[in-house]
Order: sequence, then C-alpha cells, then structure tokens
Amino acid sequence: MQSLNALGALSQETRLDVFRLLVQVGPQGLPAGEIGERLGVRQNTMSANLSVLAHAGLIRGARQGRSIRYFADMSGLKGLLSFLMENCCGGTPELCQPVIAELTCAC
Repeated sequence: MQSLNALGALSQETRLDVFRLLVQVGPQGLPAGEIGERLGVRQNTMSANLSVLAHAGLIRGARQGRSIRYFADMSGLKGLLSFLMENCCGGTPELCQPVIAELTCAC
C-alpha cells in the first residue's frame, strides 16, 4: 500500500518537482518556505503537497524553530524501487539489489 501512495504522490507535477528538488539538495534539506519560493508555489498549496509526500513516505520534516525543514526520505525511495523491481531478473530480485543500492544514497 505504501508504494501505491508513493506512486500516487509522485503522479502530480508539483509533488514530483518537490521530491526531485529535495533529492538534489541532499542531506541538508530545505525549509518549506524556500521550497515554495524555488518552485513558485504558494505556501498553502505547498503545505498540502508536502503533507501528501510525507504521508507517502517520500519526505520527512524536522522542526527548526518556527519552520520545518524537509528532506528526501531515501529509505522511502529505496522501498519504492524495491517494490517496482521485486519481480525483475527472472524472479531472483537479489540480483537487482546492487542496482537499487547504487540508485539510492545514504542521505
């Protein structure tokens, strides 16, 4: 079910842009306001999109004073990739594990 939530979350353009941006900036993440500024998205719309991505396990937030800094959740991405590739390689998914490990970082 988590993988379906993740796919659904990423099927919307703004949420996909947010996730890609957070993957690009890496482990330092970004405050919610800066994400909205970079993508040209209003605060209330961004808040709703961040909530969907967090519920899908693709991002996580950490409170910093009065704001929340968001990060790509690489374990969520790894779970989604594992789901998508679980029946690859002729039914021996362990052969795909190096590919999944290579595609995800320890961010």
